[in-house]
Amino acid sequence: MDAVEAVAATLWPARFGKAIPYLLLLPAILLVGLLVLGLVEIADSSLRTLDTSTFLPSDYRTLANYERALTEGLFRTVATRSLLGAVIVTVLTLILAFPYAYLMVRTRSAGLRKLLLIALFLPFFIGQVVRAYGWLIVLGNQGMVNEALGLIGVAPLRLLYNYPAVLFGLIQYMLPFAVLMLAPAMTAIPEELESAAQSLGANWVRTMFHVVLPLVKPGLVGAGLVVLTLSLTDFAMPAILGGGSQDFIANAIYDQFFRTSDQGLGSTLALLLVAVGSILAGLVFMIFGAGTLASRGARR
Repeated sequence: MDAVEAVAATLWPARFGKAIPYLLLLPAILLVGLLVLGLVEIADSSLRTLDTSTFLPSDYRTLANYERALTEGLFRTVATRSLLGAVIVTVLTLILAFPYAYLMVRTRSAGLRKLLLIALFLPFFIGQVVRAYGWLIVLGNQGMVNEALGLIGVAPLRLLYNYPAVLFGLIQYMLPFAVLMLAPAMTAIPEELESAAQSLGANWVRTMFHVVLPLVKPGLVGAGLVVLTLSLTDFAMPAILGGGSQDFIANAIYDQFFRTSDQGLGSTLALLLVAVGSILAGLVFMIFGAGTLASRGARR
């Protein structure tokens, strides 16, 4: 070991120690650089229209693709559906994730905690596409739900290929992410604070609203931001559970690249999606703070 340390000291003198943090950042910098280069290429492609005679991008640059994306009714409908769906999924997911995370953190039963953890991590071993196809089996016209309804005399319901089905699939998919981000924030809240509030006359509801919720706000902001961006950019759930009639922005981008071969318009939609997501993240930071990204806020 002494020989190894001597060789290491020769190759990397102690005076180079200050450079270690920058070397650790190098992989992240390279990844960000590749992302920026990709966005530059996409930006250039977005300025080129499709030449229908050759089905190749035009040699000249124009803003025609942006005009189409912002003015055509189809893309406005898809954008509205995506934004509204992302907001609904975020709100409902946080409402469901909060009690789940609270029970998982505060329960005195080790068995119940293990059960909740297993139920939380189990979906990560099943891909999103597999889960979506699983819901096709459960919610289809001949699925388990409609078969159960038939036993009580209810006619089969159309539970798939509509907007609620897409939202349901997204909520089910996003719930574990939200719980995983809420649980550490709740763990950081001392139980003594809740006991003190109750000893001063606050009931359980007032304790939740006036003690727990303000302290868990950084976790809610972080979880909400993750769920919002993932829902806005999701592809599988709208494609499978929506049946092609409830496309989100990601589905429209896919169609332009691989079905109509209009890479210019697809690149335009991709850049607009990045811009919308960045604006939403900025608004969340401005209104609610940086959430779990701000360690100072998390300690309050």
